[in-house]
Parts: sequence; structure tokens; C-alpha cells
Amino acid sequence: MQIIGFCRFSYPAEGGFQVEHDRIEDRISYLYATARMEERFRHFETLCLPGLRAQSDPDFLLLVLVGRAMPALWLARLTALLADLPQARIIARDPGPHRQVCQQVINAARDMAQPCLQFRHDDDDAVAVDFVATLREAAQDCAALLARHRLVGFDWQRGYVARPDARGLCAEPCFTPYWGVAQAVAVQPRVTQTIMNFGHAKLPQFMPTVTFADRPMYLRGHNDHNDSRQKKHVRPAPLPRLDAEGEAEIRARFAVDADHIRRVFA
Repeated sequence: MQIIGFCRFSYPAEGGFQVEHDRIEDRISYLYATARMEERFRHFETLCLPGLRAQSDPDFLLLVLVGRAMPALWLARLTALLADLPQARIIARDPGPHRQVCQQVINAARDMAQPCLQFRHDDDDAVAVDFVATLREAAQDCAALLARHRLVGFDWQRGYVARPDARGLCAEPCFTPYWGVAQAVAVQPRVTQTIMNFGHAKLPQFMPTVTFADRPMYLRGHNDHNDSRQKKHVRPAPLPRLDAEGEAEIRARFAVDADHIRRVFA
């Protein structure tokens, strides 16, 4: 079954952000500000990409949606980071309605005559190295359920929240249902709705979902430029610093290397 991952990398959508802007030009300026982009790239390189490169099942496609207005230096940097991930495909689009553009990009990449598994993935998060294999296995286990429904959701609810910095990685285990990371939707043939047509927290309102909590499946990145952390009521979340044993556990599960983080964030 085709598996498609979808990642928005600072795409200036109309809607889709918790931080609002009066004009699309203001959103573009905000997204491509140097300080913000430097932090996005550090997280993308050290948290997001290692686990995707190390997937035990490499048979998936990763669509990376960017804006056509992305400055050339950022696009070149993104292209270089993805050069050794053959599953990745950069898709550039003009600003447009968030859900509509995401739907079009995903459907253009899939075989609409066949069923499809789709997962959403933020550029500052990580999934476990067996995520794709586990997703494929879950779909096979739930074949009868998938056959009866146009859409079926899958949600892995145990993981870590983590903050990288020049000293390494601060992180702690968490259990958060429908957080939008390590989340997928099985889509039947000729169904045009995609995982991006639904808010991640509202997925069970629109389809049956199957949830898992047997082992950590995600690493949720925590940083100053999280869209969800820009509003005034959001409080800092202190996280304990990992010792050598904790760093080794994260490296084994997510391919995230604290030494690599220290080099990039130094």
C-alpha cells in the first residue's frame, strides 16, 4: 500500500496557523525571518530528518510543501538537507487556502485508484525508526475495518516532548492523544479527502480511529517558534536534561543523536 508523508516547511498558507496575519505579505515576512528560519532548519536537521532516513521500511514518499516565495538561500539549504533522502520531494506552491492546497498536493502524488496511507509530519518533530513499518502492519491488521470505511485514523499516543540546545537534549515522556505527530489516515481508492482535511485533534469526530500506546512513537519538538506557542497564554515548559543513558535511548528509538544536536546548536 502506498504511504505518503506530508510536511509543510514554512508554507505561507491562507489559514492553517494559530498566529494570524492581516496580509499574506506579513505572513511571508514572518515565516522567512532569518532567526525563525535558522531555528527551523536546526530542528529539521537534528530532529525531523534522522528518523525518516533510518526507517526500517523505506517504502514511503515524503512531500515537503514550500512556498514559491521562499528565498533562494533557504530553498537551496532545504534541497541540500534532503539530498540524501530519496523519498523526499519538494513541492512549491503559491499562497492559497491551507486545506485545499494540502489536499491537492497529496492527491497529485497518489494513485487514486489504490488505497493509501497518509501521515502528517511537522518539521520539528520526529517519529520512531519503525513508524512506517508499524503503520503498514497496523493497516494490515485492521483490513476488515478499512474495507468498511472511506477513512480510518491511526494515532500513536505515547512519546516524548523534547527541546534541543547547545548542551544536548532536554526531554520527558508524555502521553497525548491526537497530537498530530505519529498520526495517520487510511484513505480508500477515489476518496479525495486527505489527512490534511481534518484538524489532528478532531480526527475521531469524522472517522473511526485506532489508537496505540504500547511504545513511544514520536518526539515532539519544543521550541520558541512553535506556532502553538506564540500566543500570550502559553507558559514555558521546563524539561529535564537527558543523561548519557537517556540520550542513548532516544538515539536508538528515533536516530536523534545528541552529539549531532550539540554540533548544530553550538
